[in-house]
Amino acid sequence: MREYCKFESALDILVGKWKPVILLQLMYNGTMRFSELQKAIPDINKKMLTQQLRELESNDIVHREVYNQIPPKVEYSISEYGKGLSKVLQVLNDWGASHAEHMKARDGAERSGK
Repeated sequence: MREYCKFESALDILVGKWKPVILLQLMYNGTMRFSELQKAIPDINKKMLTQQLRELESNDIVHREVYNQIPPKVEYSISEYGKGLSKVLQVLNDWGASHAEHMKARDGAERSGK
């Protein structure tokens, strides 16, 4: 069974607190500069954002475009290959929203004694 289950391969790419968040930002907003990503994800520090972007780039999920100008300009976007993750990420995002609502309702019911 293990040779047929490639779930671990997918998780290797998506695992981590920030990778799905970065990918959703790029999918919803399109091409973004590093500083735009930092502003869009205020809780991530510069070192972590750099690391996560490099890992996504090394897996051909994110494309990094460097413009030869002063000051340097770098833009990030979802690669053509990475666009295949859009449906998966959208389903996970939708489920996450549904789960948050479920937990909120459950916690409310517990507090009211139901």
